[in-house]
Amino acid sequence: MKGTYLGEFEEVVLLAVALRYGEAYGAAIVSELEKQLSRPVNLGAVHSALNRLAEKGLVTSQLGGVTAERGGRRKRLYAVTAAGSRALREIRQIRNQMWDLIPEIALP
Repeated sequence: MKGTYLGEFEEVVLLAVALRYGEAYGAAIVSELEKQLSRPVNLGAVHSALNRLAEKGLVTSQLGGVTAERGGRRKRLYAVTAAGSRALREIRQIRNQMWDLIPEIALP
């Protein structure tokens, strides 16, 4: 398993997977990211990030049921693993600690 260092995009993709719990598939993740980031997001970039997150053991995936709207194709649904949850909590804790240490004068 690779290390658990996360780049910014991997972090927001992992957060989007958590936000879309139970419905986290490629297009839904793109939609969530575009909504939250207020910028366009490339589906291919999301799939690449999801593959990296899976290699790191931070997400798992499984195929969902067949849907008529997708012409009988199944969606690949992603979920955050326990390791992914720990990574997100650790990142949040580090960021919060750093924010708390910034002197008031540093950010006018």
